Amino acid sequence: MGALKREFLEVFYAVLPIIFVIALLQVSLIHMPLADFFQFLLAATMTIVGLALFLFGVKLGLLPLGESLGSYLPSRGFVLILLFGFLLGFVITVAEPDVRIFASQINDASEGLTSENLLIYSISLGVGISVVVAMIRTVFDLRLIHILIPCYVVVFTLSFFVPEDYFSIAFDAGGVTTGPITVPFLIALNVGVVSVLAGRNGVSQGFGLVALASIGPIIAVMILGVLFS
Repeated sequence: MGALKREFLEVFYAVLPIIFVIALLQVSLIHMPLADFFQFLLAATMTIVGLALFLFGVKLGLLPLGESLGSYLPSRGFVLILLFGFLLGFVITVAEPDVRIFASQINDASEGLTSENLLIYSISLGVGISVVVAMIRTVFDLRLIHILIPCYVVVFTLSFFVPEDYFSIAFDAGGVTTGPITVPFLIALNVGVVSVLAGRNGVSQGFGLVALASIGPIIAVMILGVLFS
């Protein structure tokens, strides 16, 4: 119960400044109807409770699971590391709340520029491939810069062919993958893999996955834009 209480306090202190600013604007400038203001307070309370429980669940179950899977996979062979790395990266991103909210907003704002589900699956595919690249980097002890530079060369090359709408969506897609499910789980997975590979630096090889997980969706959405243009 102590861990759950700490989670509630962390979320409460994170959301409190927002509540304070809105309350200050309410009494000084906005003067929205009291019913709307009380609805905001209710929504803020629900956000605190829901987010605290959500993050507690992630730390309680997903992080230990990711690290356990990461430490188990190397014993099953290189192909299974890549296969399950891709599958886990894909399904975790499909479940990521930030990705679903982003795809819904794009669908509403663009008036059908792209299918909501197609965008979610494209982003998830990009993350899955990024995890595969990250596993290859970990197993063969490659430097992160030797992977990121070619990836950004691909991004800059595709930028000449992608419609402007998809260009903007692609770079935002890279940001929404850094959400409360995807990042903790994938880092735990990679750290687990590093922990059982002899001669690997836990810091230099265990981290850097977020950079790869961000650039994968950018490339995936750019390719989607080229195909649909």
